[in-house]
Amino acid sequence: MGKYLNPGNDAFNEAISSQIYVDKSGLIEYTNMIIGTMQKNLCVSRPRRFGKSMTAHMLAAYYSKGCDSEKMFAGLNISGCGSFRIHLNTHNVIFLNTQRFLSRESSTSGLVEKIESELTKELREAYGDCMEAGDGRLVSALENIYEKTGDKYIFIIDEWDCIFREKKANTDIQSGYLDFLRDMLKDQPYVELAYMTGILPIKKYGTHSALNMFDEYSMTDPDGLAEYIGFTGEEVQNLCRDFQMSFSETRFWYDGYRYENGLHIYSPKSVVDAMRRRRFGSYWTKTETYEALRVYIDMNFDGLKDAIIMMLGGGVIHIDTGMFQNDMTTFASKDDVLTLLVHLGYLAYDPENALVSIPNEEVRGEFVRAVRTSGWPVMEAIDVSEKLLENTLAGDEQAVAEGIEAVHMESTSILNYNDENALSCVIALAYYSARNYYTFVRECPAGKGFADMVFVPRKGFPSRPAIIVELKWDKSAEGAIAQIESRKYPESLTEYKDNILLVGINYDQKSKKHICVIKSYN
Repeated sequence: MGKYLNPGNDAFNEAISSQIYVDKSGLIEYTNMIIGTMQKNLCVSRPRRFGKSMTAHMLAAYYSKGCDSEKMFAGLNISGCGSFRIHLNTHNVIFLNTQRFLSRESSTSGLVEKIESELTKELREAYGDCMEAGDGRLVSALENIYEKTGDKYIFIIDEWDCIFREKKANTDIQSGYLDFLRDMLKDQPYVELAYMTGILPIKKYGTHSALNMFDEYSMTDPDGLAEYIGFTGEEVQNLCRDFQMSFSETRFWYDGYRYENGLHIYSPKSVVDAMRRRRFGSYWTKTETYEALRVYIDMNFDGLKDAIIMMLGGGVIHIDTGMFQNDMTTFASKDDVLTLLVHLGYLAYDPENALVSIPNEEVRGEFVRAVRTSGWPVMEAIDVSEKLLENTLAGDEQAVAEGIEAVHMESTSILNYNDENALSCVIALAYYSARNYYTFVRECPAGKGFADMVFVPRKGFPSRPAIIVELKWDKSAEGAIAQIESRKYPESLTEYKDNILLVGINYDQKSKKHICVIKSYN
């Protein structure tokens, strides 16, 4: 076993020996199918701490010659597949962690040279007779070895894009690095499979990509590999059962990345830490300061602040991801910034409807911290939202109407004042602190229709009433209450029996006045 050539299975053994291991070996069934085909190049991009490196080490442990990994994979999903033994420890693997090379190289311009030097040195030790005496170029060495031995390789490149994230402005080094990867991997007969992981999709230059032979599986287009990077809802539910933790609370804190066929993906870092520590909180976001998020949301693009405020209020924003250049410096519009935030994991993307939203409570807290340090006026509304909730529970209709009106007025410079969707987001912002006690559901299926907003008490607050909020525009708050009752919205909250509050809010567009009616439901 070598450092880069056939690195063995120690890293994967560490993963499966951990207190929590979730089986992702089903990915191997797919990679087995594409070895030696036109689809042999794939790049998987996900946010940090989503399990990318674990799957890379899993592939290395499975394919690498020079080690015996059969016991490690016994009982995992891949062991039941027909291709399992065909490829088990039968391939030459070249494993690169670009992040390690970058962190150890004092001169960024020497990154490619360092990779070539280290790999050719190891190849010379393994294939001394097959290499030319003065051959220091990696591609030449691989071509000579293939010509004389017929040996092919599976390339696994972890953190392939770190140079675009850490050396954002150095385009010369970036293009040289892409040229190196293209020369090594594209149309080379010695490549059996190339598997790359990163946070960003492959960088675009102009109308084409230097690595256009790769199939990409990203946060905006995960396709059939979505379930293999990150934890699925079913896997999280099983962990909650094993650790006797509330699944509803886990969803509240960490759910939100949703894809086709009802698939939900969670950050493994967050879920594992919550299960091990038996406490819900912010774990994934603690791996990076909120200042990193603030840099992007403070960018001066038309509509960007509006979009962030709408999403803080639980709204969704339509975006076009097609113009994003897959780097962290080239931005032409708010859509480019929002697309970057999707890839970084700060926003969830609905590919079917091209909508983005803040995925869960953990990430929402990070946005609030970033907005607070930026001095956005909307923070005043969030800070006083606890008082609004108290007034609602006390049935103080006048105080609630005045509180919502103040939030609405305060947001006029940010949100379109006379817009129903904006009003809905204003109400959600006004009740922001209610998230500490309630699960907040917009357009909640209830009775004979959909309630505008429903606040369901979270676990740990069973004595609090459930709250149903109905909004009206140029009508009446009494009519909102009547609609709640006539359409039997409370019937979906039968477990709360007589502990339900009905809240009707009407906004008069001409007078810009708000009226609130609060009623206990029996």
